Amino acid sequence: MKNILFASFLFLLLAACKSDTKEKTTVIETLSKEDITTSLYPESITKVFKAHGGIDRWNKMHTLSFTMERPNGKEVTTTHLKTRAELIDASTYSLGFDGSTLWINEKDGNEYKGNAGFYKGLMMYFYAMPFIVGDNGVLYENTEPLIFNDKSYPGILISYEDGVGVSSDDQYIIYYDEESGQMQWLAYTVTYGKEEKSNDFHFIKYSEWLSVNGLLLPKTIEWYKYENNLPTEKRNTVEFTNIILSEEAPKPSLFKMQEGAYQIK
Repeated sequence: MKNILFASFLFLLLAACKSDTKEKTTVIETLSKEDITTSLYPESITKVFKAHGGIDRWNKMHTLSFTMERPNGKEVTTTHLKTRAELIDASTYSLGFDGSTLWINEKDGNEYKGNAGFYKGLMMYFYAMPFIVGDNGVLYENTEPLIFNDKSYPGILISYEDGVGVSSDDQYIIYYDEESGQMQWLAYTVTYGKEEKSNDFHFIKYSEWLSVNGLLLPKTIEWYKYENNLPTEKRNTVEFTNIILSEEAPKPSLFKMQEGAYQIK
């Protein structure tokens, strides 16, 4: 009888231990799945992503659209965040990219005088900061802080592996508030059409943010004049309205070459 009772007790004890081990394993696996994306990034940029709602949530989004006021009227930019297909629709032109073909549609006889290859994706890139630097092929390095009006902002230098994007020699520096982690400044170089890297940094201040679908996105950005790779005084402000950030993908037909448009080579 004692042997039977001992055997029963031993069976129950082993079963309880097995169940407890299974529960602990499940918890560990769950935590690993939640942290797998952010673990790919250095601590400093992860802090910035989290302050703006998290890179995991951003990666669920497929459509980004915003409107800017231009001298000739409103300009609406819509981007497929996964394919980077884009439509920029203004009063005098439409600029589109369907993933392979870049095209321009000049409206009512208005000549497009800009550089379509350079402008495609430009404002989207500035607007989608800081999440846009979470792309594949991005390199991160902590750099010297920016000191402006007696406040110090830690910096993260962003560069690209060879062949990534249209201008892989471009460099960006995200400067953020050390306490909150929110992005405050962007320094950037322009290498499009050039044969070598530039050391000339331009500056944008990110001073106002909006919560859109659980993520902090810019309400306004301010371009600054600069000297010796440091910002000096505000030059102009760009405001964004009618912001759409959605998990639903835009229809491919939106980016197809319009009737009367011509291809940019």
